[in-house]
Amino acid sequence: MNTLLNIETRNAVLLKMAELLDKERDAIMKINKGDLEAYDGDDISMYDRLKVDDSKVDEMIKSATHLASQEDPVGVERFSFKHENGMQVYNKTASFGTILIIYESRPDVTVEAAGIAFKSGNKILLKGGKESLKSNLKIVELWHQALKSQGASTDWVEYLQYNRTETQAFLEKPTQKLDLIVPRGGERLIAFVKEHANCPVIISGRGNNFLYVHKEADLDIALKVIINAKTAKISGCNALDKVLIDENLPNKEAFIKTLISKLKEFNVQILGDEALVKFEGVEAIESYAIWYKEFLDYKIAIAEIESNEATIAMINKYSGGHSASIITTNNAVAETFMENVDTAAVYHNASTRFTDGSQMGLGGELAISTDKLHQRGPIGLQHLVTNKWYVHGNGQIR
Repeated sequence: MNTLLNIETRNAVLLKMAELLDKERDAIMKINKGDLEAYDGDDISMYDRLKVDDSKVDEMIKSATHLASQEDPVGVERFSFKHENGMQVYNKTASFGTILIIYESRPDVTVEAAGIAFKSGNKILLKGGKESLKSNLKIVELWHQALKSQGASTDWVEYLQYNRTETQAFLEKPTQKLDLIVPRGGERLIAFVKEHANCPVIISGRGNNFLYVHKEADLDIALKVIINAKTAKISGCNALDKVLIDENLPNKEAFIKTLISKLKEFNVQILGDEALVKFEGVEAIESYAIWYKEFLDYKIAIAEIESNEATIAMINKYSGGHSASIITTNNAVAETFMENVDTAAVYHNASTRFTDGSQMGLGGELAISTDKLHQRGPIGLQHLVTNKWYVHGNGQIR
């Protein structure tokens, strides 16, 4: 078992990692180019996640540096109690132990997610997708250099070069102690991990996010938010997939026509219900199953709806439990929507793209959980800990 590294060592490793990422920037991008050239799929969101450019390296450096500046999440006192028999009882945060992160195509996860788990005192096991293998191995090599520079064991960050069969076997019968698994990727990956894992799993983010344009919406805000949430980053689990428009919206036809033309500027495929198909550029929704689907693509589904109550019911039935937004100038309606929609994040007059650890003030995230235990939404440094009871006595018996 690895003894917990003190906070000074953990911070020094993270700062060294930031320095190495900058120094090896060109080498990382060159290796990543090989992964990109070898990728033979046609999934544009997968390709987008796989790509490492200057701005992605900058984000990795920023993440490692920021983590080093944050307070130690381990050993924080959450509760204290003085027993009548004189015992002093404390409850403090503690690291999980060993965390396995299974992810698809994102070399930045090898820095950002691993960094958060490492800062919170955990040993990290990484299992990335085959499409990003070379990029991931290069970044893990930098982790090992950073650990060695501080006299720490390279065991703290380990990369598992397993195929699907080997991964399944490891999940079912781990060859080392495993305390928590975080799958980062599509629904198939998450379902695979849930089916085979023998320890707690944090379910990270099926998107399928909804936005409701209420009859008292500011239409300029509605247009701006829909375009941003749909097109800014289609590979993000916080991207927008579904828009519900109040059937009593004033100037509804003009608004819908403007929305269609703006979406078409970004080559977004528009699917619509029977009220929307009469507009040029809208294809008919063929099956209600589409409302369950996360697109991760330049695709959107739009429908008319009769009320806030009907919208809440529809979102709670079909969404992925991730994020939902209402556009309205009526604060009471917004409050009803936000209190009753069952998603990890709810928005009033803002884009769903802000469901992100750094955007919500956490300084980064391991994942965005759509589970309700033990943390919902972005999982930051302070959430990647469990707790432990410390009891000090001098011979007390019960």
